[in-house]
Amino acid sequence: PPRATLPSIAIVKDNRFLAGQAAIVTGGAKGMGAAITRALARAGAEVFPCARDIAALEPVAAEARQLGVRAKAIACDVTDAGQVAAMVDEVRLQTGGRIDILVNVAGIPGPIETPVWDVDPAGFDEVMRVNVAGTFLPVKYVAPTMVAQRSGRIIAIGSNSGTAGYIRRVGYCASKWALRGLIRTVALEMGPHGVTANCINPGIVEGPRMELLCRKKAAAQGVSIDDIRRQYTAAQAIPRVTTADDVANAVLFLAGDTGRNITGQDIDVDGGWNI
Repeated sequence: PPRATLPSIAIVKDNRFLAGQAAIVTGGAKGMGAAITRALARAGAEVFPCARDIAALEPVAAEARQLGVRAKAIACDVTDAGQVAAMVDEVRLQTGGRIDILVNVAGIPGPIETPVWDVDPAGFDEVMRVNVAGTFLPVKYVAPTMVAQRSGRIIAIGSNSGTAGYIRRVGYCASKWALRGLIRTVALEMGPHGVTANCINPGIVEGPRMELLCRKKAAAQGVSIDDIRRQYTAAQAIPRVTTADDVANAVLFLAGDTGRNITGQDIDVDGGWNI
């Protein structure tokens, strides 16, 4: 088939290059978070997916254990400092004190198809709290461990909405721009201690959130959902919707030795949307 229609293939099959490392994945229950958790487990890492919904996390952790690695689901609201601190302490207890990888996936879309003058202030505050504070807190509480062991990888799942304006998505766009500033500052502060910090910026990613966006946009524009999907892919150099595995593969690149000298950077996984 043409290159643009090839399915996403995970890079890691049996190569367990992250064996012996411990990884936290926030928002690990669904979509990109679940795919990233599975990819890290395939690479041999011990994985600790966390989210508010422990029931949704358990199947992901069970799948990781079937791959022969330690995996424990941990209930945690990433906007609650006490819960985040407790989650990090639990991971340290499970691993004998190590935390090697932190992947911040947890996030919300905020108000969709809403011009700035119609945005509810509470909705704006919520998306900033979840997407920005919900990344800051895990980084804050993981940082002392990584600094002490003089190694670590911090990876935030941002968005290409954090590198350009995004009409009728002011809260989401603002939060993802803020995330890039947060991660670049962390990279400067933790680089001397052997820790890298980077952002992966997907475009649209196949899954429930994309379906929600397409429905909202289609209703607002009076067109079909297929029309919206075509609008998205027409804006890309590669006219294929990004998958969660595409994002997970970028995480693996940054988490291993391949990413050891990359920090404070953005990797866009968006089919060439932001060229």
